[in-house]
Amino acid sequence: LQFLYFIVTHKPLIRMGRLYGTGKGKAGTSLPYRRTAPSWLKTTTREVVQTICKLARKGTAPSLIGLQLRDSLGVAQVKSVTGRKITRLLKHNGLAPEIPEDMYCLIKRAVGMRKHLEKNRRDIDCKYHLILVESRIHRLARYYKRTKSLPSNWKYESANAASLISA
Repeated sequence: LQFLYFIVTHKPLIRMGRLYGTGKGKAGTSLPYRRTAPSWLKTTTREVVQTICKLARKGTAPSLIGLQLRDSLGVAQVKSVTGRKITRLLKHNGLAPEIPEDMYCLIKRAVGMRKHLEKNRRDIDCKYHLILVESRIHRLARYYKRTKSLPSNWKYESANAASLISA
């Protein structure tokens, strides 16, 4: 009876997960327990922020910015050094991408599949997977509208998708 009360009274969390299940998977890295910057790191917060802004102006994606900071400056977690994540820093400096990176990658994949289907009309497997990718785009768009990362009137249209990628 208490379990039913819990289900009725608690609101569902706003998060993306599996399509046909509640889990989010067990694989993944675990973050260090200490949330402060390591003592051996000599890079200051200002230098890290300037590097992030410089890379973002070149058009580098936030995930690739994190990789470059890890490999070149030895910054394992930007949040432990600066107190904010990369996308928050970009948003604060007015350099955030207009559509989130995972949505961008899915749209890019769908555009490539459509281009392939123009040449190879009988590729049924590609047609099927294009439907799956586009349904994932619509689902992700619903999530981002709910969390207000995308404007409420934003809509994915396959005809205009190539212009979203090139911009």
